[in-house]
Amino acid sequence: MWFKNLKFYRITSPLELDEDKLQDDLKEFGFRPCGSQEQATQGWTSPFSKGDALFHSAGNNIWLNLKKQERLLPSSVVNAQLAEKVATIEADTGAAVGKKAKQDLKQEIIHQLLPKAFTKDSFTQGFISVANNLVVVDAGSDGKAEFFLAHLRKAIGSLPVVPLARRSLSAEFTAWLTEGNVPSAFSILEEAELRLPQDEGGIVRCKNQDLTSDEIQSHLDAGKVVMKIAVEWDETLSAILQEDLTVKRLKFTDMIREKNDDIPKEEQLAKMDADFSLMAGEVVRLANSLTELFELDEEQRF
Repeated sequence: MWFKNLKFYRITSPLELDEDKLQDDLKEFGFRPCGSQEQATQGWTSPFSKGDALFHSAGNNIWLNLKKQERLLPSSVVNAQLAEKVATIEADTGAAVGKKAKQDLKQEIIHQLLPKAFTKDSFTQGFISVANNLVVVDAGSDGKAEFFLAHLRKAIGSLPVVPLARRSLSAEFTAWLTEGNVPSAFSILEEAELRLPQDEGGIVRCKNQDLTSDEIQSHLDAGKVVMKIAVEWDETLSAILQEDLTVKRLKFTDMIREKNDDIPKEEQLAKMDADFSLMAGEVVRLANSLTELFELDEEQRF
């Protein structure tokens, strides 16, 4: 349940969600397993992985869970069977199999193998904070986050969002190291990626490295900028911050994760609800902090 990555999106115009209608909207695009000839399906499922409710509302946050199922049919298996069939046909006829005929044979093989292929399930979680004009997706890449947003937009009809950071923050990250003006709530850890701004510029990735060392400073003096940097924030979490404000390798501190340990283990749903409320509250607070720190939206702050 605890998110491992964060992609932040600001809602740019009022979004009103009626919870009864939201359930119906999500149900129309609910998850169903792959059919025998389908390579993938996706749809909404319960955040608790059980029950009929396709979202969970806690406080001002609406928790969503998108499930994707894929049939595992490796191209190497298809190509091996194709090569065998082509060889047999060419041996029998004495003529080469043409390109279109090979494509037809390949589709025939896929059609035969798909029903027997294993399936793999994956999940993308996210939440909407309407009160804070914020959507957060547990994704480390634009593609995965956009996949989630596209399906949510299809279900609810409209989702006007833009990335929270619409400019690179590499200059600010670099200043943390060159000028030492690290914000009070942040502590710099021992990992970063430095890069020359030019296309195909040199890249330096460092881990377990003092970022204030002369070695790192020499790279910065040579014109490299900070593209990723490991930080701890407000004794609450540690993560890698990327210059587009993607948050990766998110880890909440034990102080946070243990706050709900008094809930009995047998009350699993209550524990998940409490953990989500706690996590979402801290993530929104982080978004507030980043918005103010980098002046990401001077007209409308959270």
